[in-house]
Amino acid sequence: MTPQLLRRLNVFDLALISIGMVIGSGIFRTPSVVAQRAHVPAFALACWFAGGIIALIGAFIFSELAARRPVDGGIYGYLKDAYHPVVGFVFGWTFMLIVSTGSNAAAAVLFAGYLEPLTGMTIDGRIVAAGTLVLLACINLLGVRQGSNWQNALSILKVGALLALIVVCLTAHPTAHAAVPQGLSDQVGLLGALGVAMLPVLFSYNGFQNATLITAETVEPARTIPRALLVGVLAVAVIYVLANVGYLHVLGASGLAASKVPAAAAMDAVVGPIGEKLIAIAIALSTLGYLSACMLVHPRLYYQMAADGLFFRQLAWVSPARRVPVVAILIQAIIGSVIALSGSYEQIINWVVLPQWLFSGLAAIALFIFRRRDAGKSAPFVRVPGHPYTTAIFIAALAGIFVSEIVIYPRDTMYGAAVIASGVIVFAAWQRWAPVRQQTAP
Repeated sequence: MTPQLLRRLNVFDLALISIGMVIGSGIFRTPSVVAQRAHVPAFALACWFAGGIIALIGAFIFSELAARRPVDGGIYGYLKDAYHPVVGFVFGWTFMLIVSTGSNAAAAVLFAGYLEPLTGMTIDGRIVAAGTLVLLACINLLGVRQGSNWQNALSILKVGALLALIVVCLTAHPTAHAAVPQGLSDQVGLLGALGVAMLPVLFSYNGFQNATLITAETVEPARTIPRALLVGVLAVAVIYVLANVGYLHVLGASGLAASKVPAAAAMDAVVGPIGEKLIAIAIALSTLGYLSACMLVHPRLYYQMAADGLFFRQLAWVSPARRVPVVAILIQAIIGSVIALSGSYEQIINWVVLPQWLFSGLAAIALFIFRRRDAGKSAPFVRVPGHPYTTAIFIAALAGIFVSEIVIYPRDTMYGAAVIASGVIVFAAWQRWAPVRQQTAP
């Protein structure tokens, strides 16, 4: 009998995975960008609160999708079912070549950058980044339980570090605040400033939906995944809002806007120079936790594509002893390492954005399709409050980011578009050669 993946992950595991896939380095960096664009404290906090509401709507959307279609592969399965197998294939293709592996590479480069001053290493950061990805792949080759335990530990550590940062900031005496400078809201109006400020906020909340990719190893996925997504996203929203309250309490709006490293600036103001080292450790832990979550979850997408006959069957090979998709995990590490060795953090991120938001939006639209198909059937235990209006708001938010990235980074986003186009071509060729593969299969 062919070895299969085992259902070993529960609500606790999935909630920590969803938290791990959202909280990376963003909360340590983007608050200053938001403060620059909406410099009044109430407006900056409103952006983070609104971002949390939008993310929670997204969590409800993907929770209902998981409850209605608890298919292996999560988003990949939703896209394949709602539209056509080509959409599911292109999603997996771009995930493998750019979205997942590119995000991993960028995070690994960032992790290496923080690790160097902490350890005194003089090794090229790109080599450290590639080595980190390989090491995490080796941990996940030991088994899904081992990989999940490692991921759980990292998520708990980074949440603990963030909570410590919040407590220190909220209990500290504020520093002297300079006069609030002219901000973007004075130039383009309040609504315009809030709209621009929401872009980095929504970037920071992204990633929770990818926890659905590990459906095949989740216990009772139709109930476990919705509960985990909602718990995870709510926890992230609370942490993000409280962290920004802490930054503003210590630094003020002008100080927050002027700092490129707000977490380090806040800790330096409260506990002195040692604060920067503590924050560097927290960011390194947070980034490593994000990488660990991705290495655990993302290879399951390639496995599922291969298991469905939409990709090379070798990627569906499961270790009889460890019950993990060995080839899929190695592919994730290898491609991510190559990208880490070839590009900068900012450039890699720009490559990732277009396909990432495109397919998340298409998955949200799939909810309308499934509700129409399921008319007359019993409703799932979780439904999106305020649908269709709230779902439309979530889709509009993703569309806004999608269009903004095309306008701001047209050259880099063309790379993502090229990968999507190549996926369509590869799918057509794959379907055309299907009879030949069946005849030559052992």
